[in-house]
Amino acid sequence: MSEISKLDQNLIIKKIDKETVHIQITDNQMLMSIVGQFDQNLKDLSKSTNTNVFFRGNSITCKGERENINIFCEALKFLINKYLVTKIIEKEDILLSVKKNIELEESNVKSFKQLIKTPRKSVIARSEKQSEYIKALKENDVIISLGPAGTGKSFLAVSVGVTMLMEKKIERVILSRPAVEAGEKLGFLPGDMKEKVDPYLRPLYDALYELFGADKIDKKIESGEIEIAPLAFMRGRTLKNCFAILDEAQNATETQIKMFLTRIGENSKLVVNGDPSQIDLINKFQSGLIKSKNILKHIKEIKIIEFDHNDVVRHPLVSKIIRAYQKKSTDDQS
Repeated sequence: MSEISKLDQNLIIKKIDKETVHIQITDNQMLMSIVGQFDQNLKDLSKSTNTNVFFRGNSITCKGERENINIFCEALKFLINKYLVTKIIEKEDILLSVKKNIELEESNVKSFKQLIKTPRKSVIARSEKQSEYIKALKENDVIISLGPAGTGKSFLAVSVGVTMLMEKKIERVILSRPAVEAGEKLGFLPGDMKEKVDPYLRPLYDALYELFGADKIDKKIESGEIEIAPLAFMRGRTLKNCFAILDEAQNATETQIKMFLTRIGENSKLVVNGDPSQIDLINKFQSGLIKSKNILKHIKEIKIIEFDHNDVVRHPLVSKIIRAYQKKSTDDQS
């Protein structure tokens, strides 16, 4: 029996009347993970589903309108499935479980199919686009992703890349980024190459350490299995048996992105990530991200993923902030 099919063993829903259900979760560890510290997860679910929720022993009572109770019960099913696969419930899972714009049961299947298991945590797709993106990272040789901050572009690429490295499917992971603030002339900065480039790659380091642990990652960097390099240092190389990520590609020119993509060699994957709304170049028209997308979109071997505010998986306010700026930009143009 698969772990997903264990749902019915762990969840008992008893309907009392049209506006009340009693729910029992038979696994105590699962129950406490779902309920959360000081019942915070249940409080958040109650607020999100507009229901009244009461917790005692291993029993949860949910009161409210029938439609809202159904949403609450489907959210619990999602969380049980998530726990069965990853043994952890995170705040983001609570938010995802009650998202109104997805079919929850369908989301269960698609999300868990795109599971990425790392030493410190398991990562699942938190939107349809993320599911499509993880699939592309596993199956395509060249992936270009565009979208706002918080949509998981870098985090998921790092997750897949280093997992492939740990599984010995590739020999190296290369992390690159255009060092715009230094004009990619890093020689005058103190320290070795890693120390010069580190500040520009801090978001990627954060993802690496969160997923795999600092000690393990530092050893991989020392051995050269994980390589940190500014984009300018990619010129003239052929990238074989590796997973290379060009992050913050909105700050690269069309020529630079072309140079990076044409480095691809045998058994390699190249990922280009960027947010067209956060261009730091002095002349924003020099950004090559959207130009490259439009040039390459007809090549079937290249997968292009475009995220929007609906795919933001950080704090819910991030999505609202992005929408507000998009609205202002639209208003200014009209």
